[in-house]
Amino acid sequence: MVKGELDPWGTSSVKDYGRLQTEFGIEPVAPLVSRFKKPSPHLSRGIDFGQRDLTRIIEAVEKNKPYAVMSGIKPTGDFHLGTKMTADDMVYFQSLSKKGTVFYAVADVEAYADNGLSFEQTSKIAARNVADILALGLDPDRAVVYFQSEELKVMRLGTVFSRGVTNNMLKAIYGERQIGLYMSALYQAGDILMPQLPELGGPRPVLVPVGADQDPHIRLARDLAARYKDEYGFIPPSSIYHRLMLSLGGSDKMSKRSESTLLTLEDAPKDANRKIMTAFTGGRDTVEEQRRLGGRPEICPVYDLYGFHFARNDEHVKTVYHECTKGIRLCGECKMEAAGLVKSWLEEHHKRRDALMNDARELMTKSRDYLSSAGK
Repeated sequence: MVKGELDPWGTSSVKDYGRLQTEFGIEPVAPLVSRFKKPSPHLSRGIDFGQRDLTRIIEAVEKNKPYAVMSGIKPTGDFHLGTKMTADDMVYFQSLSKKGTVFYAVADVEAYADNGLSFEQTSKIAARNVADILALGLDPDRAVVYFQSEELKVMRLGTVFSRGVTNNMLKAIYGERQIGLYMSALYQAGDILMPQLPELGGPRPVLVPVGADQDPHIRLARDLAARYKDEYGFIPPSSIYHRLMLSLGGSDKMSKRSESTLLTLEDAPKDANRKIMTAFTGGRDTVEEQRRLGGRPEICPVYDLYGFHFARNDEHVKTVYHECTKGIRLCGECKMEAAGLVKSWLEEHHKRRDALMNDARELMTKSRDYLSSAGK
């Protein structure tokens, strides 16, 4: 990992998380896990590995003070298991206190700049994305969902921030990019800092759960929070970083840009089964080698299915790891078990999600009304 390799719009995976932390000053999560009464699976399994100023959120929970959790979805298609990881973190941190409010941005400006999707197209996709996160457990009574392109507060903040950055600064963070992506990055900074506006209850601590590759956005938002502290009273946003899940092809992170190796929350169970049974594994070339040398779960996307999402509990993950590395478990039987877990989960999720479509639309309408009236 060298400086400049983190690409929030790309498909590459992080190879060395320790070096990533050293390079960009990301602190470990592990020393803080004991402060959570009931750690999430992401925390207890080390999937959430890094953080910036997470103690601000912990202290807000402990002292029963207001805080926000902010992230979003780029509405370019169905939820996949990579985006589910961020959603799971949002749901978990919202659940820690009745004083926690989620702000969920539908990043349609970024979808237009990066993927060329029209605002009409992304509007149609968004409702199902929101229903997905409701089905994952989001409390709609403490959630605000909005479209970037419609929210003037975000647009105004992005415009203000544009005076505080230079082209060289953006190039240093993101590399050479088209202007549209630089603009979407400024709007994302607006998303992250908007919950701290006085009319929305701020300033207050804001936690942004993201994948490791999204750290450039966090660094930009923290820098802008410092630059505009005197004007807005911003507190630098906190962040928590999860490891990137491997695609079913095994080489890159799971991403919508590689649909053939993608597992989505919309997949029919039979399609998910087919994808899992043909997935790359960390197994050896022969059964004899597997028995003698053991498998390599650290490079296996099927093992990621257990650890990141579908294992029954932490002990189940440990059992799979032990049996794999000791050569007790073969890849075929491991895939069959994983496919069964995924099938059961998808069937239940589809029922919950489909029943919540109207709730998703109502939440977006309610949020639009709330944001338009805030400050008036």
